[in-house]
Amino acid sequence: MNYIEIFIVILFPFLFYYFYHNKNGVPTNWPIVGMLPALLKNIHRIHDYIIQEMEVVNMTYQFKGPWFTNMDLLITVDPTNVHHVMTKNFGNYPKGDKFREMLDVLGDSISTTDFNVWQYHRKMAQSFLAHPQFYQFLVQKTWEKVENALIPILDHASKYGIEIDLQDLFARFTFDTICAIITHHDPKSLSLDMPYIPSSHALDDIEKAIFYRHVVPPFIWKLQRWLDVGTEYKYRKAWEILDSFIYKCIALKRESLLNHNKDDDDNKCSTDLLTLYIKEDENKKASIGNQGDKFLRDMILSKFIAGKDTVSSTLSWFFYLLSKNPHVVSKITKELEHINIDNQKENTKEVNGKLVYLHASLCETLRLYPPIAFESKNPIQHDVLPSGHHVNVGTQIIFDVYAMGRMKSVWGDDCNEFKPERWISECGVFKNEASHKFFSFNSGPRTCLGKDMAFTQMKIVAATIIKNYVIEDVKDNCVVPDMSIILHMKYGFKVRILPLN
Repeated sequence: MNYIEIFIVILFPFLFYYFYHNKNGVPTNWPIVGMLPALLKNIHRIHDYIIQEMEVVNMTYQFKGPWFTNMDLLITVDPTNVHHVMTKNFGNYPKGDKFREMLDVLGDSISTTDFNVWQYHRKMAQSFLAHPQFYQFLVQKTWEKVENALIPILDHASKYGIEIDLQDLFARFTFDTICAIITHHDPKSLSLDMPYIPSSHALDDIEKAIFYRHVVPPFIWKLQRWLDVGTEYKYRKAWEILDSFIYKCIALKRESLLNHNKDDDDNKCSTDLLTLYIKEDENKKASIGNQGDKFLRDMILSKFIAGKDTVSSTLSWFFYLLSKNPHVVSKITKELEHINIDNQKENTKEVNGKLVYLHASLCETLRLYPPIAFESKNPIQHDVLPSGHHVNVGTQIIFDVYAMGRMKSVWGDDCNEFKPERWISECGVFKNEASHKFFSFNSGPRTCLGKDMAFTQMKIVAATIIKNYVIEDVKDNCVVPDMSIILHMKYGFKVRILPLN
């Protein structure tokens, strides 16, 4: 080897790095593997990593996956792009086949379908969630669980100085209430003995596997699915557990409705979602969506994920933020001094409307820790986003809701502060933000239908706890986001419960 060849060998890595290294802050796009190495290197801190990238690329950049993997993404936190995709040009951005494949466990639910099927789902859900008897049923079941399970456990922990995982407590609370609200069946996972409930844990495995499917090339998780190993094995087993549980609930409900005539008192007070759906089906004298129990199963599972994990995640982060901001607790406590909790049971809507600072605190929690951290879309025709980026058929657009809530260009220089006051006007009235900026409940035609239902449950739980207890976090507990489609805490939230007085 002559001197020129040696020089080239030594210089090659530096030339290679120079040509492929992006000087604008985005990850290096290497030959063959694309930007995947940077993603895998930072997967443990994916949320903070994307914030770091977005701060230097003006809120949008294209992620290039490995060659031949169909993993090219456009990642954005620009509210104008959100508004364009989710509202102005909504028809060009369905969920798409790729999304349906990654979330195949949800079947043909409102979360995965498009066009006519989705419209049918949404119309049904709107009519049932707006049903006044259903709202009262929701309030009734939430208060029953608070009084018969949540308060006794908090009293027990307070009396004996027991450390508890508040995240696990809220997950059990919301699992029981969502089961009761949807099917009128209470699995009683929230009790002093804290039983292991397979169906609840199965939801966690499903969510982690779906997240994994989003961050690795499709051929990897599809190979694992074929081999039935790793996260795909857990995914399949969790699917079986959930199907067994849900179909059993459906069978029990159908049997219950057959055994009671329409004038039965017990049947009158049961306004769970499953009953409403089945009765609608009977009135039409045809299987809902021509799928019968499969349709009901898909509806129930999508509502389980939406109703269980989003509420429990928000409550967990809410009390974590309160533990770091005692001045906010003081302001909420002062607001609650003028509220009669017993009266709230009878006039929940009226009372909730008066809890302006509590509502603002929950919204601020959702801004900083949105339960669904990512949203994705795929165009069916070429389009140009307001940011100037071109998207082609097959391009997957990723909206990072977590990073969006922490952008200085969107929320100001104090975006990382927990500041409920940003949601309140000078005259003390709650100040709404545009949904394409505050993206926690989605935006446009797909805006979350359960928003009011979620706030009702969260306010009932939050007001009860703040009015009666002091939550003290355990100092050595590391609180960081987990890797899942739901923004859980990786190690839970260990606390001590102290009586207020």
